[in-house]
Amino acid sequence: MPEYYPEFITITCYKWKYILNNDVYKEIITDSLAYLVKEKRIKLYAFVIMSNHFHLIWQIQKPNKREDVQRDFLKYTAHQLLKRIKKENNALLLELLVNLKDRKYQVWQRNSLSIELRNKKVFEQKLEYIHNNPVKAELCVLPEEYKYSSGKFYELSINDWNFLTHYDE
Repeated sequence: MPEYYPEFITITCYKWKYILNNDVYKEIITDSLAYLVKEKRIKLYAFVIMSNHFHLIWQIQKPNKREDVQRDFLKYTAHQLLKRIKKENNALLLELLVNLKDRKYQVWQRNSLSIELRNKKVFEQKLEYIHNNPVKAELCVLPEEYKYSSGKFYELSINDWNFLTHYDE
């Protein structure tokens, strides 16, 4: 099996809804990423979690298959988010109601954007894009100020997240 390239991936909330406004919901994403790293299913180089989408730079680790890891991650996080939302937020739950044959609710948009990062220049462009996302959204002034991001890791060499790998390693 060939080595996988790192990938830039964007996961969007269903209909761009602000599902991830609550930090508790963001923690479901970070906990799931930590689990994937611990289980050696991925290396995670960068991330940012916004209110209605998130970006990752990850690399699937052999012998795992990209589609399996992504499917399991999205299915698990959707299930955990719905469990929490059912307890706390009836209005949001109603917004996620789809009543389709295979599911009652939908958390993530279908067909996530994924781009292989085959060279350092493109990798660094995506890394900068990720870290500037909350700055552009006016959630902070500097990338390292936004909590749910790898910005502080790259800008200040402070690893608040135990699951990140620097891309130069």
